[in-house]
Amino acid sequence: MILYLLGCTLIVVVALTLFAIASSTLYLNTYAWWDPKTQVRTSYAGLLETESLSFSLIMPCRNEREDVMRATLMALLVQTHSRKEVIISVGHDDPDTAACAFRLANEFPDLVRVAVDEHETKNKPRQLNGALALCRNDVVGVFDAESIAARELLANIDSVFARRNADVVQGAVQLINYRDTWYSLRNCLEYFTWFRSRLHAHSRQGFIPLGGNTVFIKRELLVAVDGWDGNCLAEDCDLGVRLSTLNRRIVVAYSPELVTREETPDSLATLVRQRTRWSLGFMQVFAKGDWKALPTRRMRTIAWWTLMQQHFMAFAGICIPIAIIAAVWGDFPLLVTLIAFLPLIPTLATIAFDVCMLREFGRDHRFELSAYDYTRLVIGTPFYQLVLAFSALRALVKFRRGDFAWEKTSHSGSHLSYIEAPVPAPATAQV
Repeated sequence: MILYLLGCTLIVVVALTLFAIASSTLYLNTYAWWDPKTQVRTSYAGLLETESLSFSLIMPCRNEREDVMRATLMALLVQTHSRKEVIISVGHDDPDTAACAFRLANEFPDLVRVAVDEHETKNKPRQLNGALALCRNDVVGVFDAESIAARELLANIDSVFARRNADVVQGAVQLINYRDTWYSLRNCLEYFTWFRSRLHAHSRQGFIPLGGNTVFIKRELLVAVDGWDGNCLAEDCDLGVRLSTLNRRIVVAYSPELVTREETPDSLATLVRQRTRWSLGFMQVFAKGDWKALPTRRMRTIAWWTLMQQHFMAFAGICIPIAIIAAVWGDFPLLVTLIAFLPLIPTLATIAFDVCMLREFGRDHRFELSAYDYTRLVIGTPFYQLVLAFSALRALVKFRRGDFAWEKTSHSGSHLSYIEAPVPAPATAQV
């Protein structure tokens, strides 16, 4: 009898927890569409006639192909904003990438410099900090090695800083090679809802886990907070937490014409490694406890819930199969069985919303989507969620073991077939 009651209690607790997680996901994914004013408020502020800031753009690279690096660099050099410099950051133990970086810098000596990270333990935040020491302009921006920036992005970011008195501006990133793999469409849509809606909800709540790419921070502020945490695998999220505790003004802006375009991971194993790193980084940020310094209980609660999502995802990976088996084959009261299936309500609502968002994704980025794309989105959803749950569970195991080795995401350049990379003429830097 005791075991029976414990089984009923376990199913109810698991179901209610999963219901809360699914409902939270549904709210965040749909936030930008609840009120028409939200889309206006989250857009860029409009271009000013004069440039007020200068930009230092860090491009961290490791084990990268030259065509991928060149395309990213060219997109930064052809920016309509004139006051910019690019710092390519490489590791001393990566001679091929370093040689490529120096070749590119020699082509544009007035605009491009190279920072070499000498740390024995390599990761992205340490490369960023090494490059930060070379930055000399007003605002520091970060672009990953495969990031293709929109031509007028910096000009619009400059205007956002001026119009909204911002300390930090977070732009948007969009994966674009949606046809390549069974998971790529779902991955692209995930980015679409994250930058189009979820980050804006976090901004409204006063707690923002920054994205690590197309994020711009005033250099004096970044230096004052000692840059990025060199031991954190989610250095972007960590920086957002620390700046939120300081009550700095973080503005999130979105326009489909100004997104930075990237590629999805080129294999399922790469996707798992990437998501494991992200999940592990969020777990690190939660454990550090900086979020506890947020000024209000409401903000601390939101931060706790946000940073705990990866723990919840790992929890779901363990409990979902057990709950379904117990609900279907266990001899439990009808009410317990109904509660066990309660998470399906927000989950199905989220899938229905995703179908609508896929249409908007195609419209915004001028992709011709077919009925097959909508079908594979729906069919692939549970399998994609299983991949995320497995990655979070893998991260939790690594966290418990103290294994924080950096698993880098490889870049194949598959996104380049979707765009035409610009080729700038040599120019002179203005600082």
